[in-house]
Amino acid sequence: MKVSYSKAIGDALKEEMRRDERIVMIGEDIGEYGNIFGITRGMLEEFGSKRVRNTPIVENAIVSCGVGAAITGLRPCFELMYSDFTMCSFTEIFHIMAKWRYMHGPDFKLPMVIRNASGSANGAAAEHSNPVESLFMHAAGLTIITPSCAYDAKGLLKSAIRSDNPVLFCEPKQLYQTKQEIPEDIYNSDYTVPIGVADVKREGADVTLVAIGLMVPRALEAAERLAAEEISVEVVDPRTLAPLDTETIYASISKTHRAAVVEESNKTSGVGAELAAKFQEDLYYELDGPVCRIAALDVPMPYNLEMEHYSIPTVERIMDSIRGMFR
Repeated sequence: MKVSYSKAIGDALKEEMRRDERIVMIGEDIGEYGNIFGITRGMLEEFGSKRVRNTPIVENAIVSCGVGAAITGLRPCFELMYSDFTMCSFTEIFHIMAKWRYMHGPDFKLPMVIRNASGSANGAAAEHSNPVESLFMHAAGLTIITPSCAYDAKGLLKSAIRSDNPVLFCEPKQLYQTKQEIPEDIYNSDYTVPIGVADVKREGADVTLVAIGLMVPRALEAAERLAAEEISVEVVDPRTLAPLDTETIYASISKTHRAAVVEESNKTSGVGAELAAKFQEDLYYELDGPVCRIAALDVPMPYNLEMEHYSIPTVERIMDSIRGMFR
């Protein structure tokens, strides 16, 4: 069966809501409207207004409400609509949500998930198009997940909801309508994808390309096309940026001896900057050259569609960057 990324998210939410009555959803336009992408459509009717609640557009209050719900025994999975709106609740996420479990000792649990639609979206412009993973990687205590396909999206969201740790769950907007072939018996089983485990999406021998979120399908296409040029690219999807599965990534780099990172967010101080520093620090003698960072231009996301598409890595830009590693 072919499953869209957005359906996988919605199915994970419904299955978990049916499984555990402690799970509640709160957020902007998730009730009658069913989320601006239609993901929560029908859930208000099925689970009722006590478990599916619309909120005012006050993101700091939404996160504070979620923290309160989590520490009193509920398991909130709430939505801030666009990832950009996490900035409106930065203090609550950075200082409270991320830190309180650690600050209050091993018996204190904070089982809560923030879902957000991340990254560019064909004309959403500078205030509605920002991936925020690199900003929150600096928030110790926060789990950060960015799935790249329907199978991972469903399995990782179920794992996130069942976790006793606070999770930032980033859903690349441009992936919502993409579809993946998944065997029906597997998709309809109660499967989960473990947090903190990377996935080698394509094996290769010449270079390790760590791709994040929206960039994974583009990296796979680039790898397929570069194979015709006798450049063998191994594509690794971290899936979880915090905690990061360095074991899988490092094993790949130790095999290929070259490393690149491709991401949708800006290049300066991005995810690639952190990973490149880690690779150079931990695998210096394994690398045959510098780590290549492929990222969005350091500009606010343009509203013009042609400029937007130019700003973030394309398949062609990924291919050119990989070719450059062998010159």
